Amino acid sequence: MKARSNPDELLSALKAQEASACRGRLKVFFGASAGVGKTYTMLESARAARSAGVDVVVGYVEPHGRTDTEQLLQGLEQLPSLEIRYRGIIRREFDLDAAVKRRPSVLLVDELVHSNIAGGEPKPRHAKRWQDIEELLDGPSRAWALLHRPRDRGRPRWALLAPSATAASPGTREIPGERR
Repeated sequence: MKARSNPDELLSALKAQEASACRGRLKVFFGASAGVGKTYTMLESARAARSAGVDVVVGYVEPHGRTDTEQLLQGLEQLPSLEIRYRGIIRREFDLDAAVKRRPSVLLVDELVHSNIAGGEPKPRHAKRWQDIEELLDGPSRAWALLHRPRDRGRPRWALLAPSATAASPGTREIPGERR
């Protein structure tokens, strides 16, 4: 005869499963250096996803004056940039509040390890852009982001985000949504 399952254990397992299902996912596009096609590849993937009916929104992409990148941005919904006043100049940054309010199925974000401007006005909620993305992943949204290979030979920076990343496709990594 089979032993009866503990109801408290079943409830805990069910809650953990539901929390995992509601957590967003992060897809990272890796590249060895600037100019190798990370943004281009991410935007091509985004256009394909949008054609398949996925709600894709550009949160922040820096085209760096590349005409082909600017052409791929055309036709994709883009969140307005947040204007930060810093030392007498206006800088454009990722607007976390706009992304939280919009909550697309997939949000595209450039430069995952970017440092937010700490001394500007308005002040950012987080020191790093990856922390902004981490906040977004607390919901069901997915984010696609870019990451350069770290300059140092030590532990890669993305390992701090996802010690157990799994391959999604060549040049990308899918980050599990579970809490660490």
